[in-house]
Amino acid sequence: MHNYHVIFQIFLLVFNFACNHGFYVPGVAPVEYKKGQKIDVKAVKMTSIHTQLPYEYYSLPLCLPKNGTIIYKSENLGEVLRGDRIVSTNYEIHMAENIKCKLLCHKKNDPMNWNVEESETVASRIEHEYFVHLLVDNLPVATRIINQETSEKSIEQGYRLGFMSKGKAFINNHLKLLLKYHKHSQDSYRVVGFEVETHSVSKDDLIFLDDSCQFPLEPRPQLVNEDTGTKLYFTYSVEWGESDIQWASRWDIYLGMKDVQIHWFSIINSIVVLFFLSGILTTIMVRTLRRDIAKYNSDDDIEDLIEETGWKLIYGDVFRPPPKRMLFAAVIGNGIQVFLMALITIFFAMLGMLSPASRGALMTSAIFLYVFMGLIAGYYSARLYNTMRGKQWKQAAFLTATLYPAIVFGKCFVLNFFIMGKHSSGAVPFSTMMALLCLWFCISLPLVYLGYYFGIRKQPFQHPVRTNFIPRKVPEQVWYRNVFVCTLVAGILPFGAVFIELFFIFSALWENQFYYLFGFLFLVFCILVVSVSQISIVMVYFQLCGEDYHWWWKSFIVSGGSAVYVLIYSIFYFFTKLEITEFIPTLLYVGYTALMVLTFWLLTGTIGFFAAYTFIRKIYGAVRIDLNSVKTL
Repeated sequence: MHNYHVIFQIFLLVFNFACNHGFYVPGVAPVEYKKGQKIDVKAVKMTSIHTQLPYEYYSLPLCLPKNGTIIYKSENLGEVLRGDRIVSTNYEIHMAENIKCKLLCHKKNDPMNWNVEESETVASRIEHEYFVHLLVDNLPVATRIINQETSEKSIEQGYRLGFMSKGKAFINNHLKLLLKYHKHSQDSYRVVGFEVETHSVSKDDLIFLDDSCQFPLEPRPQLVNEDTGTKLYFTYSVEWGESDIQWASRWDIYLGMKDVQIHWFSIINSIVVLFFLSGILTTIMVRTLRRDIAKYNSDDDIEDLIEETGWKLIYGDVFRPPPKRMLFAAVIGNGIQVFLMALITIFFAMLGMLSPASRGALMTSAIFLYVFMGLIAGYYSARLYNTMRGKQWKQAAFLTATLYPAIVFGKCFVLNFFIMGKHSSGAVPFSTMMALLCLWFCISLPLVYLGYYFGIRKQPFQHPVRTNFIPRKVPEQVWYRNVFVCTLVAGILPFGAVFIELFFIFSALWENQFYYLFGFLFLVFCILVVSVSQISIVMVYFQLCGEDYHWWWKSFIVSGGSAVYVLIYSIFYFFTKLEITEFIPTLLYVGYTALMVLTFWLLTGTIGFFAAYTFIRKIYGAVRIDLNSVKTL
């Protein structure tokens, strides 16, 4: 019965996804409150798409908690790397109890007094359109936006710190917290909605009545005075409302699948690409290759076939080890590590187990998966290195364990200094950097060595033909078989299969949007694997037909051609979608995008290499050759 229950639960999850509703993290229980029970309001950070530099909530002179002690919530690795610094705030809300107007942290005759420097800092954040992100019961705050022309409603994550008018900054110093609850039982309530309305209220328009306050319907906005300093009050009100929204569906307004038709168009477009490539492959495999192999095997006189041209003539050189075999094995090993990390992470995210409700879970899972996949990467890298007759396996294992992580860590380490110079919460603390180094050197590196130890003791991959002692001369190749041309041609179709989903990923990364379309992403990932494999087979076949047996590195480079288009698209996205003008945010975008392109290149290149390797072993395994007639290595 237990097995049937598990299968039924999985079916429900998949059905939910098919019906375009985001589902919640399995195993996360709702928190139930009694009427009047206090609910904590926490602040996460401040973000802006113009600077890409997050800041802590208390990086500005805002209202501190009454006891003066800032309480930080414990954070996981992913939250720290995202720049989240979850802290307590001074807002006091109680379940199902409204508050008309209340001072946040002042007395009636004691407004907050910002000096000139503090006022300039606040004005600069407002000018850069910073958003403040709050949490209630782990539910992020949202601001509802109504398009005046179309009357369409949409939401923004967080609320705007302020607004600019005629070159002056005004701060939103009054928040109307709009909360919704679902009545689970007679005396049990659950939080199912958290929105905010912002107002800018001049301190001169506030009227104090005992412990409460009020202001006109259209108050004068509160100016942030950069010349003489600013005096102001922070106030808030709370309005509760009952809702029919179930607790499991409370994230729907954030995770609602907008533009689903676009995603389905992307899937259909990708499937058309697959059919196109499959048609080419069918032509090669069924017509050309089958005819060639049948003719080759039916002819008893091998000498007569020497006059032929094409892939059949280079059987004695096709498995000749490539130059820089240690580097090649290391690159492929890192590609395997990235592939397994991406596949497993996207799969579990598709099942709803890495929901945005679990902040930082996606990044934390990806990092730990990459670390532990070092064992498998080391094993297959070792077998490949052994197949290429490599002898220095310990050096090869070290190169595999350090090549890609060293590039990532080195670049992030340098960028981190620039972020620290801006005092941003996006700067990774020294303790976290040491923890990442420990993960690398104490877990990942030993696992790669362990994988290499077992892999090097296994038999090499078996090749159907032996390699000649004397290498065959490669004839001069036509211009369209150049590596650069082949890379550009090979990258078009796989990129066409993923570019729509790439737009949403970039929006999530650089515009602080939630990304939860992992079902679509998993389908696109599978299509990417198939399309890259197919294009790699086609390009390698044409290369072999030109009697060029230097396919090892070329299959990897050409298969990663879609990474070139990802780079071009990222440049296009920067100039058309983002409004970054400062040097450090631009440097961050360039640096992190370069790492993304490198990772994508490793991923697709490794997929393409293994597809080409499998294809070559199959076609030469189908050819009957007199191995005794040639001298072999």
